[in-house]
Amino acid sequence: MTDNAISCAERPAGGIGFFERYLSIWVALCIVAGIALGNLFPGLFGFLAGLEYASVNLVVAVLIWAMVFPMMVNVDFASLSHIGDRPKGLVLTLVVNWLIKPFTMAALGVLFFQYVFAPWIEPVDAQQYIAGLILLGAAPCTAMVFVWSQLTRGDATYTLVQVSLNDVVMIFAFAPIVALLLGVTDIAVPWETLLLATGLYVVIPLVAGVLTRKWLTARANGAEAEAAVTRFTSSLKPVSVIGLLVTVVLLFGFQGHVIVARPVLIVLIAVPLLLQSYGIFFLTYFAARIWKVPFNVAAPCALIGTSNFFELAVAVAISLFGLNSGAALATVVGVLVEVPVMLSLVAFANRTRDWFPQS
Repeated sequence: MTDNAISCAERPAGGIGFFERYLSIWVALCIVAGIALGNLFPGLFGFLAGLEYASVNLVVAVLIWAMVFPMMVNVDFASLSHIGDRPKGLVLTLVVNWLIKPFTMAALGVLFFQYVFAPWIEPVDAQQYIAGLILLGAAPCTAMVFVWSQLTRGDATYTLVQVSLNDVVMIFAFAPIVALLLGVTDIAVPWETLLLATGLYVVIPLVAGVLTRKWLTARANGAEAEAAVTRFTSSLKPVSVIGLLVTVVLLFGFQGHVIVARPVLIVLIAVPLLLQSYGIFFLTYFAARIWKVPFNVAAPCALIGTSNFFELAVAVAISLFGLNSGAALATVVGVLVEVPVMLSLVAFANRTRDWFPQS
């Protein structure tokens, strides 16, 4: 989970909080609540869906910001000065996230929705689901990685370097890659909306986070500077958690009627997502093992490629195709699939720790 903001309020070196520890339970409850409320109060969710400007839903935008902003404050671009330390992990991260993952996700989407599932899916709907999968594949996780890294006792500083580098690349690469893949699959690309969404959900929060971090550290010195950032992001944790929970409720509420009416569709969308997640993880994990990357770098490296920045994918899907679109539904199913998948991979990584060098 994708990639989400609950980890933003935790520093990478911190402990695992109550919410992170029971993440799957919280998300499951919100999913059930969203589906139930969406079917009980369709008028309310229709009203909320209509609150938009320039193809951007205002309610979702506020919630996404609540989740993303604390994570952006945690991004320390000074950590990029360590980019030359143990470069193997960074090479794997960049290659997998930007040269492999978006394209394998698009390929799996086309394979299943244009061929394997073609007898059960209308062609127009298939294109929408493929678009949603592409958006997930092109948005690598930049927040929940901190949680997965902690759960595998990964190198927190190195994870921060990976996240910072990924954010820089995302600013320039996300929109072109999405446009390229949507074009390849014959989906019209509304460039203005795509660039607006990238700016709104990546560039502006990142700039705001950097400026806030500078302001916080300028008021303190040395070790106290990091403590000031930690206190600030910790104070925002309730906002981030509420933003995540309400977002999940809303997203499943908007799609609640579809989920109840067509539960098999959710399973069909989940199939390529599951194959992509496990495939990308094992590809990266075994490449790291062959390359003799230390475990505390290899595990987060594989997990960052597997997880998704679902906040961005959902927001862009809504902006490009609408709240009730098949693309938005596909990104929402990504949320449903990601948490149990990632927890299973964390468990696998911890069981195979002795496959790797330990330092």
